[in-house]
Amino acid sequence: MKRDPLGLLALPGVGYLALVFLAPLLLLLWSSVRGPEGWTLDGYVRLLGDPYYRGVIAASLQLALITTGGALLLGYPAAFALARARGGWQVVLFALIFLPLTVSIIVKSFGWGIVLRRDGILNWALLNLGLIERPVRMIFTEGALYAGMINVFLPFMVLPIFAVVRMLDPRLPDAAATLGASPWFSFRRVTLPLSLPGVVAGVSLVFSLSVAAYVTPSLLMGDRYMTMSMVMAKAFLNLRDWQLGAAMAAVLLAMALAVVVGAAALQRRLGGR
Repeated sequence: MKRDPLGLLALPGVGYLALVFLAPLLLLLWSSVRGPEGWTLDGYVRLLGDPYYRGVIAASLQLALITTGGALLLGYPAAFALARARGGWQVVLFALIFLPLTVSIIVKSFGWGIVLRRDGILNWALLNLGLIERPVRMIFTEGALYAGMINVFLPFMVLPIFAVVRMLDPRLPDAAATLGASPWFSFRRVTLPLSLPGVVAGVSLVFSLSVAAYVTPSLLMGDRYMTMSMVMAKAFLNLRDWQLGAAMAAVLLAMALAVVVGAAALQRRLGGR
C-alpha cells in the first residue's frame, strides 16, 4: 500500500491533540478506577448505587432531551428559511444565527437572568400590557432553564441542517406535486428523508453539548437543578473526591461516545439508502 507523504502534515495536529486531550482523558479514566488502596470500582458503585446520583444523571438526560427537542422544533424550519432566503434577507438571517456564537455562554445566560427576573424586561412588559397584576417569578424555574438552554444551543442545530438543506433542489416539492402528491406527503416522503442527515448531525451535536452543560444551569437554576457537570465540579473542587468526579466524567464520556457512534452509524445507513 502506497503511503501519501502529505499525510505526514497531520502529525503535528495529531501530536498536539494527543498531548492536550488524550493524555488528560486517560489520566481521568485512570483516576476513576484507582483509589488509595489500589484498583477499585468504588466510584462507580457509589455513583450508580446512590439514588441521588442516579437522579442527577436522569435530570441531565431530561435536560438534554428537552433542549434537543426544542432546538429541533425551532431550528428545522429556521434552517429551511435560511437556505431559501435570498439577498439581504439571507444576510440578516445569517447574522441572527452566527452572532450568538460570538457571545460567551456566560454573557447569554446572565442576559436571560436579566430578562426573567422580577424587575426584568419580560415582567415589565407583561405588567404594562395588563396581562399580570404583579411580577411573576420566572428565574430559577425549569421553564427559564429550558428557554435559556434552547437559546444557547439553537445555532448548533440550525447549521448542520442548513448545510444539508441548501444542497437540495428546491424544485423537488413542485415535481412531487405534479405527480399528485399533497404538500404533507411531499414533505414526509421527499423533503424529510433527504434532510435527515442534517437532522441526525444536529441532534447528536446538541445532545452531546447540552447533557454536559454547566454554566447555564448554574446561573439560571443554581443548586436546585443539579447536572452531571455540576456534580463533577463539586466533587473535584469542594469534596476533593477525585474518584467520584472521575467516575461521573467517565459516565458522561460514555454517553457522548454512544451518541456520536450511534449518529455515525445512522448517517452511514441513511447514506446507503
